[in-house]
Amino acid sequence: MLFVVGLGLADETDITVKGLHVVKAACRVYLEAYTSILLVDKDKLESYYGRPIILADREMVESSSDEILAGAAADDVAFLVVGDPFGATTHTDLLLRARELKIPAKTIHNASVMSAVGATGLQLYNFGQTVSMVFFTDTWKPSSFYDRIKENRHIGLHTLMLLDIKVKEPSIENLARGRKIYEPPRYMTAGQCAAQMLEIEEDRGEGAYGPDSLAVGVARLGSDHQRMAAGTLKQISESDLGPPLHSLVLLGKRAHDLERDYIREYAIEEETFDKCWEEQYGRP
Repeated sequence: MLFVVGLGLADETDITVKGLHVVKAACRVYLEAYTSILLVDKDKLESYYGRPIILADREMVESSSDEILAGAAADDVAFLVVGDPFGATTHTDLLLRARELKIPAKTIHNASVMSAVGATGLQLYNFGQTVSMVFFTDTWKPSSFYDRIKENRHIGLHTLMLLDIKVKEPSIENLARGRKIYEPPRYMTAGQCAAQMLEIEEDRGEGAYGPDSLAVGVARLGSDHQRMAAGTLKQISESDLGPPLHSLVLLGKRAHDLERDYIREYAIEEETFDKCWEEQYGRP
């Protein structure tokens, strides 16, 4: 059987009891290592789980899934995913491939940024569509996220933004030359995300948000070193929340006063926060 096991958000101890039993009993254990990362390295996981772990990069998962599934019809194979297994479409693809091969599969869920973002104090019922923000290049600055944000903002809902990570990826030049030379890992910060958002707003000019729109930057969600900062997009674009992973929430205009009271604790500058809230938020 194929077991797809969620690991939670922070470290080796976030795995569920059920998930740990599966890992200890499986004949092979893979760790998906490119849609997200834990805040500890593979050695620490192996020590805690008592099992060797095979790193599964994007190429293996998306192009060589049969290698992962080999023998899973007769033996148990564990595929470990940071957060919850259904947080990325890649894992749905793997389960569909298992179904095609008549391999039984079971999912073991865990905490995800999609639910843990409630730690900001913003109510999950008030979130709209989740969007992703990728690293811009000089020649590629996709803005499809902007339309989703505009839709959310139109009905007053918050937007969770999941930020790009680059792990074991070649540069455009190496890719064009067919060379398997990989760039150092990169993890987008909340500040970079806010700066790119403002760049696209300046280009599109449709008023989906602006420099004075309130947002919450989140770093290392679910860990003992979790950090949040609430402020304008301009303020967050200039902030430093420390090591990865980061995410960002853009507030919707119908944010509730209870939400304000909670996130105000994280305000970069309370006077600016209060002024922007009074002018833009808490409206039906």
